[in-house]
Amino acid sequence: MARSGPEVADIFRCYGETYRSQHTASLSTAQRRVMTAIELCRSAALGGHVEQCDHCGHRRIAFNSCRNRHCPRCQSLTRAQWLEDRRAELLDTQYFHVVFTLPGPLGAIAYQNKACVYGLLFRATAETLRLIAADPKHLGAEIGFFAVLHTWGQNLLHHPHLHCVVPGGGLAADGERWIACKPGFFLPVRVLSRLFRRLFLEHLEQAFATGQLQFFGDLEALREHRAFQRYLAPLRKVEWVVYAKAPFAGPKQVLDYVGRYTHRVAISNNRILNIDDATVRFRWKDYRHSNRQKVMTLPADEFMRRFLLHVLPAGFHRIRYYGLLGNRHRAQKLARCRELLGMPVPEPLDDAATKDYRDRYEQLTGCSLRQCPACHQGQMITVEVFDGVSEPTPYRDTS
Repeated sequence: MARSGPEVADIFRCYGETYRSQHTASLSTAQRRVMTAIELCRSAALGGHVEQCDHCGHRRIAFNSCRNRHCPRCQSLTRAQWLEDRRAELLDTQYFHVVFTLPGPLGAIAYQNKACVYGLLFRATAETLRLIAADPKHLGAEIGFFAVLHTWGQNLLHHPHLHCVVPGGGLAADGERWIACKPGFFLPVRVLSRLFRRLFLEHLEQAFATGQLQFFGDLEALREHRAFQRYLAPLRKVEWVVYAKAPFAGPKQVLDYVGRYTHRVAISNNRILNIDDATVRFRWKDYRHSNRQKVMTLPADEFMRRFLLHVLPAGFHRIRYYGLLGNRHRAQKLARCRELLGMPVPEPLDDAATKDYRDRYEQLTGCSLRQCPACHQGQMITVEVFDGVSEPTPYRDTS
């Protein structure tokens, strides 16, 4: 549904051209593409179609979306389909939410080496969870989980961390038993934190030794090996943040909660309060002060800079699956888990590719895109399709 309030797209449409001209040297190709996609999203430039109610004759224009994964308006159907796919994989067991966070100094390196360092974050996190879980002193089982990369905090500053959702148990080494963790307790956070720290720093040093890291600006001195080691030295002594949240109330609550984390972008449109006089006001939650809701005001230039910090490299997968949920053996492993847990075989999913997006959206969300918004009785039928244009559409949107 269309929003009546200000949106991220409005900010880029109003101030994006000026931002481009002032930051030509620092903007990456990926950032430019995201800006353009958001500016054109749901506009005549991308084309669309005209719909008319078969009962009252009401007409409306439906412009095409940009489908960019960084666009706040283009994630609802993708998120709903992803959640439906994951629902079929739920196991009848406890579920835990574990968050792995990079220390601030490493976040600076990560920003200049996104594909490499974000990849190392996934790798070190997955190795940490799987190694500790496989240890007989802790769980002694093969676990499965998925991890979602977020690179932002509520204030839009760079803050790379992974949200991992993990069933509370796994398969024994011989595959003949389901080993459940203790009620309400997954794995010791202190042990996870220290292994994560060691593994990540080892992988980062290897990336440095093989020439995979680049350094610019304030970090340029780190190109020299000794300077790089001195930069890492304090990080070997501090505790890294690994946070295990309270277990979910049950498998059914997992996806309701996780849906907030999967296809989220740096800021949703509903947090933006107003755009005025080249400034942007938006709501944010201050975690350092008892999760208090606050309002932040930023110059539009700074807002766009912070938003663009979180543009991912092309083709980078921000949701990844491991262990029992690894793509290669997922169906076989999950079938064995269900058998050991005494669960029924799930119903096969419908082939989403054969359905119109409006039918898929209604099936997944319960909201109809076909029902007439004026009379609520008729169905909206496509009466015309038009290509992208540079001039305004001749139709007037009366919805």
